[in-house]
Amino acid sequence: MNIPFSLPHSLEILERTPATLRALLSGLSDEWIYHNEGPDTFSPFDVVGHLIHGERTDWIPRMEIILSDRADKTFEPYDRFAQQEASKGKTLPELLDIFETLRQQNLQIIHAKNLTTADLQKTGIHPAFGIVTLQQLLAALTVHDLGHIAQVARVMAKQYKAETGPWQAYLPVLTRK
Repeated sequence: MNIPFSLPHSLEILERTPATLRALLSGLSDEWIYHNEGPDTFSPFDVVGHLIHGERTDWIPRMEIILSDRADKTFEPYDRFAQQEASKGKTLPELLDIFETLRQQNLQIIHAKNLTTADLQKTGIHPAFGIVTLQQLLAALTVHDLGHIAQVARVMAKQYKAETGPWQAYLPVLTRK
């Protein structure tokens, strides 16, 4: 059963993501933080950097485009790997702090908009998908957060894949992508 979109329900998740990642990742050894699933995949460190990049360049700017009166409502393409350069030289605690601050600021922006049902149906143009609504953008952001939380847990679990021996058969987190 699916639940229908609700901005308050989405905000429940969006508000918790920084604390969830902090609780999951703070104080862990580098082996947990920097390993990934292979080429072009994210480590937990990369995930936090990716979320920071999204806070700076993705969902709020796209929301502003949708809510604007401008004629061209086309979104800029999103660079999924921009965090690789932006996170260089930073520690995971620094990234977690940055993410938490940016998310709080962006949530304040969204609360200040006092979005209506009509606002949620306004549209923008995604470079790959075409016309999308603000509601779809916010629902996708919510799922994006949940997906990356699951990804972090999955990547960490896979670090012990070989060590689980025959229990791999009962641990689907080790075989999912």
